[in-house]
Amino acid sequence: MGLKTNMIRKRSTKDSFGFTMLEILLVVIILGIMAIIIMPALYFSIRETRLNTLKTNLNTIRGAIAIYYHQHDNTYPGAHDVKGAPVSNANQSEKAFIDQLTRYTDINGKVLREKDSAYKFGPYLKINEFPSNPYNNISDVICDITTTDISAKASDGSSGWKFYTKTGVFIANDGAHDDL
Repeated sequence: MGLKTNMIRKRSTKDSFGFTMLEILLVVIILGIMAIIIMPALYFSIRETRLNTLKTNLNTIRGAIAIYYHQHDNTYPGAHDVKGAPVSNANQSEKAFIDQLTRYTDINGKVLREKDSAYKFGPYLKINEFPSNPYNNISDVICDITTTDISAKASDGSSGWKFYTKTGVFIANDGAHDDL
């Protein structure tokens, strides 16, 4: 009986093979070829998704700016501070721009969190925070309160977005997409 068990062990050990080095190498080469084929498609897909997200964000924010402009006696968001007074510096304008698009406002641009009879406009963007630029993941907005020449618009990558309060021009400020 011991001899029979010994033979079975030898046979099962002899019949069970592991992968040879050649088989493993072949699988690795096939996986490498598949990765070479898939990676460019994945890269272009990610690039296309970012561009589409950027275009969607630009259209949404530009639409919100246009509605605000028409509902507030042809005044752009960020031209007045959150208390309705004309802004005196870019920092005031940047805070007011975001608050005026994401909260309720009165006709003068004063901001309130809840809607009431005086604060009946907005919010123009139905989000809790301003969207970020998908190319640099920054949601900050730089407001230019002095430039009136639209051809002077330029992005420098220092923020996610740039807004010109005198002209209403809103661009992506990632250093590459100010032409959209």
